[in-house]
Parts: sequence; C-alpha cells; structure tokens
Amino acid sequence: MMRIAYLGLTAALALTACTGTTEAPKTASSNTPGPSTAPENPFPSTYTAYPGVPTVIRGATILDGEGGKIENGVVFLSGGKITAVGGPDTPIPADVTVFDGTGKYVTPGVIDIHSHLGDYPSPSVQALSDGNEATGPVTADVWAEHSVWPQDPGFSRALANGGVTALQILPGSANLFGGRGVTLKNVYARTQQGMKFPGAPYSLKMACGENPKRVYGSKGRQPSTRMGNIAVDRQTWIKAREYQKKRAANKEQTRDLSMETLADVLEGKILVQNHCYRADEMANVIDMSKEFGYKVTAFHHAVESYKIADLLKANNICSAMWADWYGFKMESYDGIRENIALIQNAGACAIVHSDDENGIQRLNQEAAKAIAAGKRMGINIPEEIAWEWLSYNPAKAMGIADQTGSLKVGKMADVVLWNGNPFSIYTRPERVWIDGALMYDANDPKRRPVSDFELGQIGAGDTK
Repeated sequence: MMRIAYLGLTAALALTACTGTTEAPKTASSNTPGPSTAPENPFPSTYTAYPGVPTVIRGATILDGEGGKIENGVVFLSGGKITAVGGPDTPIPADVTVFDGTGKYVTPGVIDIHSHLGDYPSPSVQALSDGNEATGPVTADVWAEHSVWPQDPGFSRALANGGVTALQILPGSANLFGGRGVTLKNVYARTQQGMKFPGAPYSLKMACGENPKRVYGSKGRQPSTRMGNIAVDRQTWIKAREYQKKRAANKEQTRDLSMETLADVLEGKILVQNHCYRADEMANVIDMSKEFGYKVTAFHHAVESYKIADLLKANNICSAMWADWYGFKMESYDGIRENIALIQNAGACAIVHSDDENGIQRLNQEAAKAIAAGKRMGINIPEEIAWEWLSYNPAKAMGIADQTGSLKVGKMADVVLWNGNPFSIYTRPERVWIDGALMYDANDPKRRPVSDFELGQIGAGDTK
C-alpha cells in the first residue's frame, strides 16, 4: 500500500522522536519591524527549532564561511549552537554523537538570498503562480510570505541536494516596488510562520530595467521607459517621505500598507534588495537612494557589476549573481563568466544566488564555475574565500550574519557535512543540521524529507 504522509506534522514528530533527547524545543521571539507607533506585526514568527543532540564532526576539512580553513578539524554542536570549532586537538566531550569526516568537508549551510520557492512552487502551473502582483508598478503593500506554500517540494530538494539551510523568498520583478520579502529557515512546518527565521529583518524587493517597463508599457501606462521607471520610483519615495514624517510626528493619517513598508525602509528597518542588470541603472539607483536617504543592501542578478565594482565597494553594496547566465534578454547581454571573480578581486561583496528552483540545488557548483572563470583570467580565489559567497555574504546582506552564515562559536548550528570537496560536481550533502538538529541524512531513509507533492520518487510515502 502506498500512502503520501503529511510532511508538516508527521516529519516533525518522526524527527523529534529520532533524536532521543528530552531537550525542550526553543521558541524564537518574533520580529517586529516598524517604529513603536506602528501596529505590532500581525504575522509574527512562530518558528520552533527541532531538538537535536550534542554532536561532533571530526577529521573533516572545515571551511568556516568567513575565509578560514582548518584541515582535520573538529566541529562541536550543542544546544542548537556551534559550541567549538578547531583543529584535531579540540577537546571532544564524552557521551556525544560523533561523525567521522575523514576525506570530507564541513561548511556552514548554504544561504540563498534570492529564491521564489513557495511563491512559485512545483509543479509549475498557473494556479500556483503567486510571486508577482502584476496589477500596478507599486505594490509595496504585498508580503511574499502570504504566498508561501510550505509543502513546495522545492524546499526539501534544496535541503537534500544543495545543503540549503536558509533562504530569502522575494516577490517577482514585474513591479518597481514588488513588496516585502521574507527569510525562512529550511525546515518542515505547516505554516510559513513556522518557517520564518527568528529576528530576521524584512526586505523590500525593487526592480529596474526591462521588466517593469515591459509589463506596464504593454498596458499603455507608465512606466514604459527606463526614465519612466525612475520617475515613478522618485514620485513614490516622495510620498513615502511625507508619510514617514507625519508618522514620526504622530500626526493622524489613514493607514497605508505600502507607505508603512516604505517608511520602514527609510528608517533602516527594512532592507532593499534590488533586481538590476545594467551598470548604468545600478548607478542611477544609487544616486536615487542618496536623494531619499535609504540604502541598497544588494543588487540582484547584477550581470554588469564588474563594470562598477569600485562604486559598489565604495557604497558597501553586495552583488548577488549567477555564475554564467547571460544573453536571455537585452539587458543581460554584457554578462560575463568572470563577473563574480572580478567583484571579489575588487574587494566588493560577492554572492552566488539562484532565482531558480533547480539552481538552488547546486549553488556550490555555481560557485565552482566562478572560481574556474577567475582562474582562467589569472584571479586565484581560495576555496575558503569562495565559500563566503554561499553563506556569510548572503547572511550579511539579509541582516542575519550575527546568527548564522559561518561556523563561529555561539551561532546557530546550521551545518553541512559534504561527502567530498563541495566545489566538485560529484559531491553531495551527506548530512545537514539546522539549529543542531539532523534534518537530512543520505545514509538514513528516515531522514530523507519528501513533500506530500513530490512525484516520481520510488517508495515515497511507502508505509511498508
């Protein structure tokens, strides 16, 4: 008899039972963006970490996510946190679970700064296409989390195949102001609030270039040009600035969801993640951000970042990039394979992102492509530096680097044990821990997560 198990509850109970621990789950406090005069966030995080057991991984090569590398190293996880990281002489407590990492690598979990999982879930049918509220160029009132479907098979694929432990879900790029993005832990929950990363700031998805002008120009309305894009952006920021001033002065005004989000951006409470391809447009956006007093945290896709690497460094703006996607529309034609390496070489902030339900499963391989492209042009980037593109840099640009993104004592125990060098096409995650709980184990069928809606896997849901 074949049966599809309900992942959200069944997997949670099974994983908890397998830990053999009486340690109580840790409930995180909710994040509450906005000033004290704004209404309390009505959609708080209810994230509860799965319980784990004290665990040691020893004998592996450690890439710590912040440029450090330790051969024959030891990583100790306890209480959901990184407790110790060091060389072979690092003390190992008695009565802990020990994994032999000889010939393997340990890294922080991969963090994808640009994902649409849950909002554009699998299967890719129109009924599940919920990432773009393409009804107006300014939709800062919508929140991506309200489209997230926790049972998207993409989440478990990203965990098992890509070692992804956290990801930012963004609205699509049809609009100049696409709405709020949300950061999730890649765990199994019945609701998106149960996945919401504790304490992570919200983001604002913005877009420039071809997408907004094509979508709305085709409807015979503004914007239909790049100058129209900037004009609508500036006019919207003018309104947001007025709303923010009145709010700060406690003047009575009608509540406006779009303006609440934008006012929080102006006050630094919400981070700006800006879809932008061309160097000239990124420069225009930087000028506009200075005009209105907000900061761009990262440009996404950013295929021409290499042309203005010095400008991005000077303004402390990250570039979230693909390894080799280019040429699929006019604004992407000057994309080059050396883009990521050139940003790194300039001392700017480089990030490897996916924007794709398949690409998120092999971000480590995308980083490997970027290393190879740099090497071909004489830029040699050590693997321990390159791993920053996959964990610490995205964590920094998402406002969560104080909690995760590197193997540092006191941080969340979001860890991947790879069965070889993670920059090899032949390497896969062997085990993945989130908050110190073993969430995936390639050697244990009971810890191979499968969504209710995962199709084509032999034995999926088999109760025999």
